[in-house]
Amino acid sequence: MAISSSPTVKVLSCGGFSIVYLAHDENDQPVAIKEYLPSSLALRHEGDALPSIAEDNLATFRYGMKCFFEEGRALARLSHQNVVRVLNFFRANETVYLVMRYERGRTLQEYIQARKGSIKENFIRRIFTLALNGLREVHANKLLHLDLKPANIYIRNDGTPVLIDFGAARQTLVQGGFKLNPMYTPGFAPPEQYKNRELLGPWSDMYSVGASMFACIAGVAPQASDLRVEKDRFVPATQLFAGRYSEQLLETIDWCLQLDHMKRPQSAMALQKVLLRERDPEIARRKSFVVNLRGALAKLARH
Repeated sequence: MAISSSPTVKVLSCGGFSIVYLAHDENDQPVAIKEYLPSSLALRHEGDALPSIAEDNLATFRYGMKCFFEEGRALARLSHQNVVRVLNFFRANETVYLVMRYERGRTLQEYIQARKGSIKENFIRRIFTLALNGLREVHANKLLHLDLKPANIYIRNDGTPVLIDFGAARQTLVQGGFKLNPMYTPGFAPPEQYKNRELLGPWSDMYSVGASMFACIAGVAPQASDLRVEKDRFVPATQLFAGRYSEQLLETIDWCLQLDHMKRPQSAMALQKVLLRERDPEIARRKSFVVNLRGALAKLARH
């Protein structure tokens, strides 16, 4: 795939690990281009195409670039409607770029901020059930997301979610023992992402899903897990939001947010099955009432 020579339209996002640009391909279709450029390791002076990297940071930068490239290669093999589509990846300007399908919509974080704590339970169940479809595909390919949060769940204009901005390459860079500031999102990262990283697995992403569902309701993330390990001040969702949402949904959130990784859902499918099941007595009562009413009406009609 060739990228047109027309100037970049704009910078879409700029984080500590990469920069995402909006550009156009040879057919003038919009694409998102993600450039590997960790701000703690490299700078780009105005007018320069090549990054400026201090000699002391060169080995770390190159190792991170390798991780970023391999992650791009792995993601390019995935083709799932709920996972960002990587169309191409290449090396240029002494760094690496991922070319991704440009999606129109907004992040779940923006949705939360706009709704300010008034998000419906049906919306939460639908969005995360679909997002877990994508996560199942990711895990089936021996990958982890490791940076799931509302800002990395993109809601398309048609209402379907897509997982973006994977953090596995960043996590690998930290694991490699290179001098780089840890890149966690407080409140969404599980405790094993701070320490005991050999324990990372699908259950780690389940913690982040639970924290994201909590944020949909609370408007903010739960207490950071590293602080919870020291002194757990987290108040369970079943206590905080009793009566506002079904007990079953709140229990599911608390299940995901267990500090012990063995006590959480062990797979995306396990969590998905629970989200698809409604055990709230009030909902069951209403459904039973409707069924009984229909039966009574049918009986009257026969007579």
